[in-house]
Amino acid sequence: MVLAFDIGNTHTFLGGFSGKKILFTDLISTNRSSTTLEYMTLLQTALKVHDLEEETIDGAIISSVVPTVTATVQATIERFFGITPIVVGPGVKSGLKIRIDNPAQLGSDLVVCAVAGIKEYPVPQINIYMGTATTISLIDDTKTFLGTTISAGIGVASEVLSDKTSQLPCVAMETPKKVVGTNTVDSMRSGVVFYSACAIDGMIARIEEEYGKPCTVVATGRYASRILPHCRHKIIHDPDLILKGLMEIYNKNI
Repeated sequence: MVLAFDIGNTHTFLGGFSGKKILFTDLISTNRSSTTLEYMTLLQTALKVHDLEEETIDGAIISSVVPTVTATVQATIERFFGITPIVVGPGVKSGLKIRIDNPAQLGSDLVVCAVAGIKEYPVPQINIYMGTATTISLIDDTKTFLGTTISAGIGVASEVLSDKTSQLPCVAMETPKKVVGTNTVDSMRSGVVFYSACAIDGMIARIEEEYGKPCTVVATGRYASRILPHCRHKIIHDPDLILKGLMEIYNKNI
């Protein structure tokens, strides 16, 4: 079994695969102050929950946007399993053609999503990741990564709205019955859910207009399932896109 980690600013996506078979996926909190022992404890718990044995682990791959946690997770794998993980970044084969101002600045999470998107779905493609940040990337019909848009993620926007106002509470991300709310909580929920769906639809339309062709649209990330049902564009929801990309990159580098 190969362990796969996608370390984000808020959560870390954890998965396991063998060959082309996905064995499990889960989310754990990204904690910049956790030690190797603490990460190992979380990993042991995840494996136990999914009835998997530590002895079956023979490889690992990491993508990350949090360098300090990358080092800790890498050290955890090396210390407890005697395995040197592949860390997605310069020098690692991805097969992705990149045409942006500085390819070295492209986040490993965007690389991983794009690699999976190209393998799984037609191009040209708009590739959406909805996590701490919402990123919307364009891949052309030659399978070249052309660029991305980055905005505050839905969870971040909701938290900031509550934190920076005196009378607006923190609300659960649930869908209200109407667009125009008649109380504070439903009004905020509408602003989070429907406004976000409209923003996704609007960005898809603008990107397609600028590119000049219709695109396949694929989305992933922990907020995708909440927002996509309210979008008016046809959007493929693939919750395993990150893991599929990590699997593809791992197999290119062994």
